[in-house]
Amino acid sequence: MKNLVEHQIDTYPLMEHFYSVQGEGYHQGRAAYFVRLGGCDVGCVWCDVKESWNAKDHPHTACTEIVSYIEEAKAQFVVVTGGEPLMYDCEHLCKSLHSENFEIALETSGAYPVTGEWDWICVSPKKFKAPLPKTLSRANELKVIIFNKSDFEWAEEHAKLVSPECKLYLQPEWSKEKEMNPLLIEYIQSNPKWALSLQTHKYLNVR
Repeated sequence: MKNLVEHQIDTYPLMEHFYSVQGEGYHQGRAAYFVRLGGCDVGCVWCDVKESWNAKDHPHTACTEIVSYIEEAKAQFVVVTGGEPLMYDCEHLCKSLHSENFEIALETSGAYPVTGEWDWICVSPKKFKAPLPKTLSRANELKVIIFNKSDFEWAEEHAKLVSPECKLYLQPEWSKEKEMNPLLIEYIQSNPKWALSLQTHKYLNVR
């Protein structure tokens, strides 16, 4: 499967960008500059940034401009998210960020091949568009959203497809976190290869 969207090599549809803290997963608590690219065809029903789905709604922005935003914030760690960033060839974006010595992490559903050189790849697979086994094999972090009880079995199926070094996280879907958290704690206690990920930025009321 090829990356879907044709675009000028040094521009990307930039939905938003902001300096905050990483709220979830392995890098939770770190200062992070978020670069959110527009465009997604995965279609998660619980997505809280559905306005990112249509790439045409977001201006194509040059890598040099994206880099300047991050430099102005004096950030060191950059998270490229979406939308679905791997709909685009990310090689030029990664080269631009690495040329300024930023540490860069990718957040992806895994539905497209990996392009670009990343310091960290978080794959959060979705049932709406299956992740590619080759992309799963590149993951440093597997983060599975738990919406109902059947998702535990689904998480285990994907854990078999990542490397032994990959960090494994289970995260409650935000609207059901009060219902799912007790089940998650019980499951992780019985299956300690998994760790709990919470959307701490939402508890903190930051972006």
